Amino acid sequence: MSNATASTLNDLIETLKDGQKGFETAAGDVKDARVKSVFQEFAQQRSRFAGELQAEVSRMGGEVEKTGSATAAMHRGWIDLKSALGGGEKSILNEAERGEDVAVKTYEKALNGDLSPDVAGVVRRQYGEVKRAHDRVRELRDSWK
Repeated sequence: MSNATASTLNDLIETLKDGQKGFETAAGDVKDARVKSVFQEFAQQRSRFAGELQAEVSRMGGEVEKTGSATAAMHRGWIDLKSALGGGEKSILNEAERGEDVAVKTYEKALNGDLSPDVAGVVRRQYGEVKRAHDRVRELRDSWK
């Protein structure tokens, strides 16, 4: 596995781990059962996706990223979630949508990189799901008064 591929996949893993933590935290704070259930579903999805990518990195002999990183967290979307907590569903949904914007962009950057066809296939499939999650969070946010 090239270092570039490992680095790209590890960026995605970090982003997925951050999203997982963000969705778990948000699910714990929202009152609305529907929003809570969507957040829990996406937290599990992110955990599953991170596991898939970690397996790819391992399979190709790369060094696996296990956690979201503190340094990269500064420019990722979930950083302001703490300030949104307690602010109600609308503010939490706003932060979740920003976090999802970052996830979508990270996947797009990865897909524009130099990935082998089998790895690109996994990333492309996950990207489709992440994009659907993003759109679902945005719809929830927009439906919130």
